[in-house]
Amino acid sequence: MNQRLSTLEEVEAAVWDELQRCVRARGHAWRTCVLASMAPDQAGQPVADARLVVLREADTVARQLRIYTDSRARKVSQLRSNPVATLVMWSAELGWQLRCSVVCSVEDDGLAVSSRWTHIRLSPGAQDYLSPTAPGTPLAGHTPAAAQREHFALITATITCIDWMELNADGHRRAVFGDGHARWVQP
Repeated sequence: MNQRLSTLEEVEAAVWDELQRCVRARGHAWRTCVLASMAPDQAGQPVADARLVVLREADTVARQLRIYTDSRARKVSQLRSNPVATLVMWSAELGWQLRCSVVCSVEDDGLAVSSRWTHIRLSPGAQDYLSPTAPGTPLAGHTPAAAQREHFALITATITCIDWMELNADGHRRAVFGDGHARWVQP
C-alpha cells in the first residue's frame, strides 16, 4: 500500500480486500496463518494450542473464513468442544497484523464438504486428507497407503471481532471492528 488509509471504513474495506486476495494468491502472507484454539493440558486445565492453517475461502458478506482440514486432526475435536478461537496473520509487505476472534463450526459431511472435495480431489493438495492414519500418529518408517475422502473436513470461522494493527515508521495505528462498531484504539 502506497498511501496510508485514513478512515475506519477504508481500513475495514482494505482488510476484507486483502482477505479476498489471500485465498486466491498463493504467495500472500495471510494465506498461511495461525489458528489458536483451546485444549486441556495433562491436568485438564485449558491451554492455548496453535498451529498454521491455510485460508481457502473468504466470505465478506457472511464475515467468514474457511479452512480445509483432516477430520481426525486435534484441532477438530478442540473446536467441537470449544468453538471460540483466534486467527492471527502478519504481512511484512503491508506492515499489518490481523487478529480475528472467531467462532468455528466443523463439517465433515454434507453438500458443502462434498462440493469442495469434488473441486480439489484431483489436485496434489487432496493428499493432505487421504492418509489412513490421523495427523500426529507415530509412523514405523513409511507412510501408509492413501484412503478415501472420509477424512476431509471444512472449518468455517465466523469472525466476531477484527483487531488490525499497522506498523509504520510514521506511527503505529490500531483499530478494532466488531459488534457493528469500529474504533481506533491505542496500539
